[in-house]
Amino acid sequence: MAVNTRRVKSVEDSIRDTDEPEHRLKKNLSGLDLTVFGVGVIIGTGIFVLTGLVARDQAGPAVSVSFVIAGVVCGLAAICYAEFASTVPVAGSAYTFSYATFGEFVAWIIGWDLVLELALGAATVAVGWSGYLNQLLADIGAPLPSSIAGETATINIPAIVITLVMTGVLILGIKLSSRVTTIIVAIKLAVVLLVIGVGLFYVTADNYSPFVPPAEPAAAGEEGWLHTPLISLLTGFSPGTFGWGGVLAGAAIVFFAFIGFDIVATAAEETRDPKRDMPRGILGSLAICTLLYVAVSLVVVGMQNYTELSATAPLAGAFSANGMPVFSSIISLGALAGLTSVVMILMLGQSRVLFAMSRDHLLPPGLARVHPRYGTPYRITIATGIVVAVLAGFVPLTALAELVNIGTLFAFFLVSIGVWVLRRTRPDLHRSFRVPWVPVLPIVSALASLWLMTNLPTDTWLRFLVWMLLGIGMYFAYGRRRSRMATGERMTAAENIARR
Repeated sequence: MAVNTRRVKSVEDSIRDTDEPEHRLKKNLSGLDLTVFGVGVIIGTGIFVLTGLVARDQAGPAVSVSFVIAGVVCGLAAICYAEFASTVPVAGSAYTFSYATFGEFVAWIIGWDLVLELALGAATVAVGWSGYLNQLLADIGAPLPSSIAGETATINIPAIVITLVMTGVLILGIKLSSRVTTIIVAIKLAVVLLVIGVGLFYVTADNYSPFVPPAEPAAAGEEGWLHTPLISLLTGFSPGTFGWGGVLAGAAIVFFAFIGFDIVATAAEETRDPKRDMPRGILGSLAICTLLYVAVSLVVVGMQNYTELSATAPLAGAFSANGMPVFSSIISLGALAGLTSVVMILMLGQSRVLFAMSRDHLLPPGLARVHPRYGTPYRITIATGIVVAVLAGFVPLTALAELVNIGTLFAFFLVSIGVWVLRRTRPDLHRSFRVPWVPVLPIVSALASLWLMTNLPTDTWLRFLVWMLLGIGMYFAYGRRRSRMATGERMTAAENIARR
């Protein structure tokens, strides 16, 4: 198996594939567009919900430190992504990077893994969007029936509608998608800055004391071993809550709020100057969002004692406690805007990963056709939209949401190691952006991602392993024999020129 599945696809072959006429994407994105995409997908419900949940149950006022730790872990991975995306400016992100370093089998595994992060993530966010929409409608006295909106809906109509609308925007072109995202990001940034600006006037210093609450022992196995973090199951050590152990455990939870910056790398093939703009877009969006997360978390725990924060709507609750209930609707509007862009950009990332896999014939090649007018992979985008709409509309997703975290962290782990591997196997490649302190920084990044993975519940690991086994079965049933690396169906540069 090792011989047949190694099949490393060279960086040159990956770049050459982008010039095939039927697979050529339009290069319309700038560094600013990429940064907006990054901010658009990172800032979602995390900033409106996780802040209060982690402060109340895990870290106390030190939730801001949890955000910093999670941001640093993501930052280490982001530096690795920046080197790869600027060196291999091809759609597919971690899938493409893995193909160039570990070979076809690992590339398929990571592509299959990204479905967890992107398609499942988009469906989960669409369900959240439906809930916030209903909250806004309830504020004006016109709520939708619970049977068609919200997490308990039988058929979640709003979630299906937002998914299909965003699919249409993605088909009509990457530049239109960027413009829509820019408008949405402007709205949600305005709401976030308003929350910070107004909230500062209601901060009470006493609410920050103690900044790191004294550690409390963990409850005695109330939920069973399946819901116990894997690291606790393996070592017998339970970090409990609060104290610095709680701050670290909180970092594993708020990590969900940072998911998405890696999606910027999936748009590398549609960027005008990826060698310059990819690092700016990836690192810039992550830096902006980390600063906003820390600022919001400091404001919310300063407005209301952490023990009194709402687990479901902490920002709205903090403003209501200070006599400003009108901010509930404003915050819901910001969350709704935030989730709209998240749904679209997650589907953008998913369609680009599957496009790259189809172009390599690991999936049916017909799916990789690009629209002659709009320059987008319309077939795979439509397929992605339909799958996400079905998931969001008909499947209960609450129990599967943590799979999004583990899928993302696994991608971070492989990309971090991959930077070191490619440095050793292809030292001749020109790298406009270089990860410093190789191999130390990539190894630290990989270990940090692995550590966060071990803080996830054991049942999440079991579901992840089942998903991976299913993916391995599909690879050997289809992709292993049909891939372009297997059949030798590669074009030379001269053949590409002749086809033009």
